[in-house]
Amino acid sequence: MARRQLPSLNALRAFEAFGRHGRMTLAADELCVTHGAVSRQIRQLEEHLGVALTEGPRTRLRMTEAGLKLAQALSPAFDQIEAAVPRPAEAGPRPLVVSCLPTFAMKWLIPRLPRFLAAHPDIPVRVAESNGPFDFRDDQIDLAIRMRRPGEGDYPDSAAEPFLRHYHGPVMAPELAATGVMDFESVCAAPRLQTRTYPQSWSDWIRDTDAESLPPAAREQEFDHFFYMLEAAAAGLGVAVAPWAFAQRDLASGRLVAPLGFALGQTWIVALTPREGASPEAALFRDWLLEEGASTPLPPEALAPPAPDASFAPITRSRALS
Repeated sequence: MARRQLPSLNALRAFEAFGRHGRMTLAADELCVTHGAVSRQIRQLEEHLGVALTEGPRTRLRMTEAGLKLAQALSPAFDQIEAAVPRPAEAGPRPLVVSCLPTFAMKWLIPRLPRFLAAHPDIPVRVAESNGPFDFRDDQIDLAIRMRRPGEGDYPDSAAEPFLRHYHGPVMAPELAATGVMDFESVCAAPRLQTRTYPQSWSDWIRDTDAESLPPAAREQEFDHFFYMLEAAAAGLGVAVAPWAFAQRDLASGRLVAPLGFALGQTWIVALTPREGASPEAALFRDWLLEEGASTPLPPEALAPPAPDASFAPITRSRALS
């Protein structure tokens, strides 16, 4: 077998973490190193490859197209390595396992998780990123977070508690927005970004804005996951339709702008627990999600969403964003 010509694995790991989080500080926190250490690893990786993987000012660093391509390949590769590594038997209390949409976990849940852990230090939490079907018993899941429309539901063994209403709208880099008047026609005509896991994002947004049709775009580009699509938008590659919950932090930091605001969607983000035998820890986490959802600010100029109705039937599987 030929010798593999791979860059430093530490450098690849640092860049993959930056690609998922979009910020050096968050990548550093995950890897338990300094911001400077992550920056040096990425700079050494760029020098080794002879390719620019990032661009922009230090305070709003973003990935280039080559960087996005590499990051999309690294994440599943590291996932496979992590799954294959044998682990010793866990000591101490069993963690509360929460199955969550990947981008929602990164952009909304994990930044708020320290508040739950501070209030319940005796309940360790493990977030398992997933947007697909699940089984509480077989997958050893205590609670799942998914997107769901009222009236949807396939599974009788799960209780759904809606805790966050879905708003969505076009987002882009401020540099792209500054190139012209960002009205409906120009936003729709710009390069269009999509995600493989939710290809109907643009058509759903058009429906919820009561527009007659979706005009053609200059070009389209698809990404494997929402978080890569958001990074592509921040890099100025085009316009993406994103949920408010996914884009809120990047909008607040100035990495993204939303010139047309956000439309009220037809779905809720719901917490799913076993209909029979939900653990006390899962019930505490579900109640905490309700509190956090109620305290999450609405998009600018958005009206308070209506309360969920009785059509939220018990479910465990639903079409989800990732």
